Amino acid sequence: MQYMFLIYGDEAAIAATPQEEMEPHIAQNWSVVEEATRRGVLGGVGALQPTSTSTTVRVTGGKAITIDGPFAETKEQLGGYYILDCENLDEAIAWAAKMPACGGGCIEIRPLVEIPPNA
Repeated sequence: MQYMFLIYGDEAAIAATPQEEMEPHIAQNWSVVEEATRRGVLGGVGALQPTSTSTTVRVTGGKAITIDGPFAETKEQLGGYYILDCENLDEAIAWAAKMPACGGGCIEIRPLVEIPPNA
């Protein structure tokens, strides 16, 4: 089963953290990527630009309406993700425990829906 690990943190706290304090978190993330790659379970990984770069799109009455910035104001912002192929939720939780959640954040684990091919 593939799981998506959504990494949330406080963008302001992360931006205010000196680079030398971020380096252990960056190294820990690379360690997780390397281990997941070695074990053949890595399906994808990525980091997101700050929420100030986002655009939200809503379709109302058949017309696309865009709004600069995130859809909702929150204490924690989505900053990145992993996709890992795990045997079960327990294994997914073990992987999440290895991932640093910078800025006092958290990691949300969500199973991906297997979408069958279009017939």
